[in-house]
Amino acid sequence: MGTKAQFLIFFFLFTIPTQSANSCEPVSCDHITGPEIRFPFRLANRQPVRCGYPGFDLYCNSRNQTILNLPQSGEFVVDYIDYRTPAIYIDDPGSCLPNRSASFSLSDSPFRGSHLSQYVFINCSDNWADYDAAASGGYVELSCLSGRNSTVLAAMNRPGFSVPEKCRKVAEVSVPLAWAVPQLYGWPMDLSGDFELVWSEPPCGRCEMQGGVCGFEGDSGLQIGCSGSRSAKGLPRGAKYAIIVGVGIPGLICAIGLACYSFGLIKTFRHRPNPNLPTTTTFSDQRSIIRSTTGLDGPTIESYPKTVLGESRRLPNPADGTCPICLCDYEPKETLRSVPECNHYFHAGCIDEWLKLNGTCPLCRNSPESSSTLDTPCSSGAFSSSSSSTTSPEHR
Repeated sequence: MGTKAQFLIFFFLFTIPTQSANSCEPVSCDHITGPEIRFPFRLANRQPVRCGYPGFDLYCNSRNQTILNLPQSGEFVVDYIDYRTPAIYIDDPGSCLPNRSASFSLSDSPFRGSHLSQYVFINCSDNWADYDAAASGGYVELSCLSGRNSTVLAAMNRPGFSVPEKCRKVAEVSVPLAWAVPQLYGWPMDLSGDFELVWSEPPCGRCEMQGGVCGFEGDSGLQIGCSGSRSAKGLPRGAKYAIIVGVGIPGLICAIGLACYSFGLIKTFRHRPNPNLPTTTTFSDQRSIIRSTTGLDGPTIESYPKTVLGESRRLPNPADGTCPICLCDYEPKETLRSVPECNHYFHAGCIDEWLKLNGTCPLCRNSPESSSTLDTPCSSGAFSSSSSSTTSPEHR
């Protein structure tokens, strides 16, 4: 066996029982179905005396059932303990609680009945089988008390009650039922359920409701205190959940709405014109912007001046001997085109393709104004005529 396994066995066999015997931590007879035992109750022989209030001792029987011993009524099985109400629910170990009803008493105990109900038990002969009469009379059969020769019934002990024929009264009992609604309407309950007992001393219900730990304040005396209560820390858990649901969900919806509204404002602001930009532009500026981004149409390009080179390949600007677009030297008889305003020359085919995509000069990025464009046909003709008259005699 490994060291780790030995450590686990030692921990479970020695550490846990020692803690339960020497502390007031909650314990139970059956860790799966048994009720949790804590103050004011104490599990005798497993918890110190100061872990419980006098008269609230519980025991474990051989079947690991939690047992409450009432001084005048004997032992009962504890099915459940509600520390907040507070209340304890008990049943008969033999599963026949009506059999314990005739002798049931809470004298000399710290408990009292939650809802005391008055019942009459009647015993009818074996040939009495008028169940319709029983139903209409408000009887409940007590099967655990009935036998082959008799049927035992229970009915509410109210004014005007009479025992049916072939039946006799067995007992009148007062039992603390867990639910009092049916008896308010005169209908008896099945007495096979639990008895509900409550107590007022010690007053630990409020401490339990606040999530605290109820117990003795000192090592002696019966003064009760509450430690770890949420009353000093804030609201109870239920109130916090209510606040989260009541405030958190509407707050989340409002936050989403504000986020959508803010997003809409930002989107609108982005598409709004900038007030710092000039609001008026000239027609020529607008046309320049359009040309620089979309290119020029065919008639506009054809309106730019054209020149046919002679043999001397002379141009007004001696540095313009090479086409800046294709980077080829100009040859005689080639047709050139210039851009107005800047007067830069290019091969006509090169600059035409360029201007179809861009409305500016490839070299200086200037865009001709409308006045220049309108005058270019005349100036082009004059320049071509002048150029021809100037260059032709020299190359004849």
